[in-house]
Amino acid sequence: MPSTVSLPDDWPAHPDLSLALNRMGSFDWDLVTGLMHMDGPALEVFDTPADAYDGRPESLSPRVPPDEAVRLDALVAGALKSGEDTYGAYFRIRCRDGHMRWTHTQGRVMRDEQGRPFRIIGIVRDATEELSHSAERLGLDEERRRQTTVVESTTAALAHARTVRDVINALSDSQGLERLGTMGMVMGLVEAGRVHLVAEGPEGSFVPGTRYTRIDENYPMSEVVRSLQPRFMDAEEFAQSYPALWAKITYMRISAAAYLPLIAQARPIGAIGLLYQDRDGFTQDERNLLVALGSSIAQSLQRAMLLEQEHDIAEGLQQAMLPRRIPTVPGAEIAVRYRSARLGRDIGGDWYDVIPLPGGRVGAVIGDVQGHDTHAAAVMGQLRIVLRAYAAEGHSPSTVMARASVFLHELDTDRFATCTYAEADLSTGVLQLVRAGHIDPLLRTRTGDCRRLPVEGGMPLGVSAEFGRLEYPVTTVELDPGEALLMCTDGLVEQPGADLDDGIRLLTTLVRDGPAELQHLADRLCGAIDERGGDDDMALLLLRRRAEDVPQFGGRIQQHVAPGDPEALVSARHMIGAAVRAWGARDRADEIELVADELIVNALMHTDGPAIVTLRVLTGPERRLRVEVEDRSSALPRRRVAGESGVSGRGLMLVDRLADVWGVEPRGGGKCVWCEFGLT
Repeated sequence: MPSTVSLPDDWPAHPDLSLALNRMGSFDWDLVTGLMHMDGPALEVFDTPADAYDGRPESLSPRVPPDEAVRLDALVAGALKSGEDTYGAYFRIRCRDGHMRWTHTQGRVMRDEQGRPFRIIGIVRDATEELSHSAERLGLDEERRRQTTVVESTTAALAHARTVRDVINALSDSQGLERLGTMGMVMGLVEAGRVHLVAEGPEGSFVPGTRYTRIDENYPMSEVVRSLQPRFMDAEEFAQSYPALWAKITYMRISAAAYLPLIAQARPIGAIGLLYQDRDGFTQDERNLLVALGSSIAQSLQRAMLLEQEHDIAEGLQQAMLPRRIPTVPGAEIAVRYRSARLGRDIGGDWYDVIPLPGGRVGAVIGDVQGHDTHAAAVMGQLRIVLRAYAAEGHSPSTVMARASVFLHELDTDRFATCTYAEADLSTGVLQLVRAGHIDPLLRTRTGDCRRLPVEGGMPLGVSAEFGRLEYPVTTVELDPGEALLMCTDGLVEQPGADLDDGIRLLTTLVRDGPAELQHLADRLCGAIDERGGDDDMALLLLRRRAEDVPQFGGRIQQHVAPGDPEALVSARHMIGAAVRAWGARDRADEIELVADELIVNALMHTDGPAIVTLRVLTGPERRLRVEVEDRSSALPRRRVAGESGVSGRGLMLVDRLADVWGVEPRGGGKCVWCEFGLT
């Protein structure tokens, strides 16, 4: 009789024991809840203690390097979308002691009656010994390094892309094609039911008739946009699927092509095609890599599109806050520019304005509200309107600035603003400037030389009202015919890591070396900003006094002189002297200046309010220059006889002796003392 052999009590072995002895573990992934059960051997493969795993795949992220995670995610996503029932891949994990270990996974996708995946059951195993000495591992290592390099280099290039053009350039230039290992690339964006071809490479490879194609047409990019599935083809498949297109690109000797949909937020935004001459097909790993790259490209492209949209909205809002047009001012040439140097929702409070004033005068404003957001733009819009209103009411430059500061302080905002306001009388060339914490303007002469124009300044708008320091001294200079005033915000002069004075010196050089024509000069300065790529907005205003348009006769100027303000008195004297010379009254300049000064001082000494001095040329058979000084007192002046030791009483006697005619007339609640001088 045959001998009987006794079998082990645990024969046949339980599957769990078989898996464990062969260093295998199992997992069960519920796709609905996202929970994944992993048995003990599976956790040992991942070198993860049971108490460190909470049932979610994310708990394994410390063990899986990022590039491997991207590849695995793409592999699983591809299997779920394509309808495949199984998948498998080798990958590496990082153990707790830091060394890398090869692992293999295999999964079975469970689907419901409608074909929707709801569960994955699979195994993981330690594959270190299997691959340790094989040529396969060497090949996998090399391929993994290559794929990692492709992913990292392309992702790094796209990380700096802020516009759609940046994305296209990063992919289609020679370096981009080299990174992807392709000989050519095409990219299209979905626009109104069509695919708009926005890039093709290499240069000169454009196929006529493909700039715009309908999504329902038989083109590879249209197909992947419709199906939301990638298309991988060799030359034969390409020729069979798209014979019309293939006939036009046969000369390119394409051996394989990969077309990928660019999907963002579950909708197609475009497609990309990669063309090859050195391969006949694609391995599963290569397909997974390209799908992952397509996802990265789509995210970068969507980010760039959103940034451009936000930038357009922000810049549109900014432009709406600025003057729609610059008025034509006789005797002046004006150029203005605004540049938003940042993309996205960042919007600045930079602004400019040009304000026509009575008597041939013009006000020029440049300013910058603190911050880069819509609130800064809103404050800027209100402040611009307020400054314009105060200037148009006829207030002196210092009063305009002081009232604007009070307005900003009472606006219940935490923002402050810097600003420069210049009021120019183009007939005389008198230029009065006030500065609130802003950078100094520049002056360009007729010969092209350029220099900084020092302007005594006060505190920024809003801040001066907060601390009760509303003094804004007026700096008065003469703008000769042909000279130009340049005012700008700090975005034109600030450079990362550089001193502000260095930036102003560079700007001075650019203006000195720039074109004489004002509009061309403004464009040149904006070009410098574009080349430098600054992070701040910029507003620019150029005002030139035209030599050929300066009126030789006629005109009117006016200035407020506050009591106890010696600077205002000096400014008024400067203005009067410049006007007299500009109006052809040099022969009587000393007399006119002396009489005007006497009337102003009398008004300030004998009344409680300010004096308003007005000079104008009267037209008629005989040209006459009229000086008027208004005050708030209704008491009429009377001429007195000064004693031998008296220090007063000679004012009106001097006026009577030097002026051709003089008089007094009531003005509202006050009076006006006037005198006239004949001009030859």
